[in-house]
Amino acid sequence: MREYLLVFLVAGTATYLLTVIAREIALRTGAVAAVRDRDVHDAPIPYLGGLAMLGGLVAAYLVARELPFLSRSDPFVFRDAGVVLVAGALICAVGVVDDIFEIDALTKLGGQVLAAGLLVYSQVRFYYLPGAGDSQFLLDPNQGALLTVIVVVATINAVNFVDGLDGLAAGVVCIGAVAFFVFCYVLTDQKDLTLASTGALLSAALAGVCAGFLPHNFHPARLFMGDSGSMLLGIVFSASTLTLTGQFNGTDISSDGNSTVVAVLPVLLPVSLLLVPVADLVLAVVRRTRAGRSPFAPDKQHLHHRLLEIGHSQRRAVLIMWLWAGLVSSGAVLTSLYSGPWMWAGLGTMFVLTVALTFLVPVLRKPGQPEVEPLGSEPTGTL
Repeated sequence: MREYLLVFLVAGTATYLLTVIAREIALRTGAVAAVRDRDVHDAPIPYLGGLAMLGGLVAAYLVARELPFLSRSDPFVFRDAGVVLVAGALICAVGVVDDIFEIDALTKLGGQVLAAGLLVYSQVRFYYLPGAGDSQFLLDPNQGALLTVIVVVATINAVNFVDGLDGLAAGVVCIGAVAFFVFCYVLTDQKDLTLASTGALLSAALAGVCAGFLPHNFHPARLFMGDSGSMLLGIVFSASTLTLTGQFNGTDISSDGNSTVVAVLPVLLPVSLLLVPVADLVLAVVRRTRAGRSPFAPDKQHLHHRLLEIGHSQRRAVLIMWLWAGLVSSGAVLTSLYSGPWMWAGLGTMFVLTVALTFLVPVLRKPGQPEVEPLGSEPTGTL
């Protein structure tokens, strides 16, 4: 645990320091978010936060290779982590081009598929789906490749979608990464397996990167992560979860839960942890197609915009969405690892508190009370 904590701290510190350099590069290259009608920020803000994040991930990877415990892990732990970083660098490069020149959505989608294809080509993919008890459904190479590409691209765009308020995407991914690290660490400990895993390593580094970026990105933001950052977070997060099936057999990590759904959750964790942005993505596509518009046409009706409309300040709207992300992620992890009335009672309490804070706080505010902070962020998603 101490070495994973060090990985977290190295990733966070490196990202925090490199953010200053990334901001300067953005200003010199003109990668700046201009104010548009659909945006909620009221001043131009530099992009290219993804460059600092990529630097933080690389720094954490290099340090981890020298640590006493992790350095003695199976060779494929760092081999798979390196593949993920290369794919992350590729998608980050696509994002940098978009942050500077604003490429079209189809070109970005092509870059996402290419990065996912690199993972598949390097054998970082789904190998099976765990079932209830000791059962598992083995995937042939084509099935595994297709499922991998779908999950990776969906996660990339889900993170891209949720990047609409200062600190929102970084906080949601940080919560998801911490949850998946806890899942990996506790599961391998419960099953008496090696604690050194690619999933735990990547999720610890990813959580650190997000934590290091947040001081620069929380309202009022001094730097946006841009597509270079949101797509990088998406591919690293999704890849960290699917590496679990490449390291452990399905019978080794099968859940002790009582249903097949609970047993499958560890493999589908990217979607469950990012349920809020995924729901936002689906609603946006349905909303735009029903209106006869392109699903790629931007608008100002995302979930974070609705929270602002019902009376939340921007900071409080971000915290509310963090709470929902934490509720979903903790629910997915807890139901995968534990059972019993206390677990369900805890989740039920968290749900009631989250709902109350979402809908009652705006009502309790005095009518006409002004916001205490200016708006200041913008959606950088593909849709």
